[in-house]
Amino acid sequence: MSAGGSEQRTLLVPDGLEGERIDTALARLFGLSRTRAADLIAAGQVSVDGADVAKSDRVTAGAMLDVVIPSAADPLEVVPEIVEGIGIVYDDDAMVVIDKPVGVAVHPSPGWTGPTVVGHLKAAGFRISTSGATEREGIVQRLDVGTTGLMVIAKQEHAYSVLKQAFRDRTPRKVYHALVQGHPDPLEGTIDAPIGRNPKYDHRFAVRADGRSSITHYSTLEAHRFASLLEIHLETGRTHQIRVHMSATKHPCVGDLTYGADPTLARRTGLSRQWLHARRLGFTHPETGEYVEFSSPYPDDLQHALDVIREAH
Repeated sequence: MSAGGSEQRTLLVPDGLEGERIDTALARLFGLSRTRAADLIAAGQVSVDGADVAKSDRVTAGAMLDVVIPSAADPLEVVPEIVEGIGIVYDDDAMVVIDKPVGVAVHPSPGWTGPTVVGHLKAAGFRISTSGATEREGIVQRLDVGTTGLMVIAKQEHAYSVLKQAFRDRTPRKVYHALVQGHPDPLEGTIDAPIGRNPKYDHRFAVRADGRSSITHYSTLEAHRFASLLEIHLETGRTHQIRVHMSATKHPCVGDLTYGADPTLARRTGLSRQWLHARRLGFTHPETGEYVEFSSPYPDDLQHALDVIREAH
């Protein structure tokens, strides 16, 4: 059955999937990735016995599973749209490096109707690698909607495969700056704590014993009365990694209300998102083999918040 360009599927949960998480069961029954399954659940496209579910819910054998799977051209279609504020830092035949503003997703996903990096590049006439899923062509790394800074996107197939492998191997140098509440002790260190999906909240992550290995190196650049400016090097690249790790150490990013930041300090600094910026990005050029590195200044909202913190007594 088709629903507005989507495919609706109904199945009974087989005995072999008794007790599995709903996202795992979906992935196995329909040949989806776990991420795609979780996206469909978050978008309200999945029900069990007629009731909405969370991705961490467990399935029971014999339950009726209803799923609406959008076609490739449905909600995940890339809409070409020029996005004000996306800066082109570097551009050649192999790749483009951009400076992403706040409020822009990297690629389309269920439930997101705002602007995307992929849509901007398409509208601006960039030819992007066709490797990867249709809606995320050329994407070898990601930044949260609320995180600003540097990203590289592949423009042709060879560059895509080389860059994708480099990020898998953790060879690129990803340097973030974060303004966090309080003063980390020690002032310089490593947080090595596995991260997994938060079972209580959709779209949130947490330090969990059964999570994936996650390693964050940090050093303090400035220490002020209410907050510290950190330089952070990511060894792994998990979703929300810096935000989760800093929150777990009781030093959430200023303005990051999702992960426990003080709303009073957020208001005082004028922030409506986390103070986190992809400051520098370095890697081996996929065609020339030379090391290249790029940097990005703080956007206005982060600079203003930092100035308020610097002047606070």
